[in-house]
Amino acid sequence: MSIEAIIFYLVLLDSIGAILTSLLAGRWYTRHFRLISRFFPIGVGWAVYYFVLVLWIGSLLLRGGVL
Repeated sequence: MSIEAIIFYLVLLDSIGAILTSLLAGRWYTRHFRLISRFFPIGVGWAVYYFVLVLWIGSLLLRGGVL
């Protein structure tokens, strides 16, 4: 397994975690991470956009034969 594939899978897990956090624990995130949530507010739209971009990069890696 190449380093590109490992990085892709880590970013994929991060994007899934962002979606789950935005859908299920948005208030908890804002309450417990006040300083971080000021600079990085969580929203469902941005999390889905991030996930779609990661899937697009995965498709490019799949076409390139890396995955």
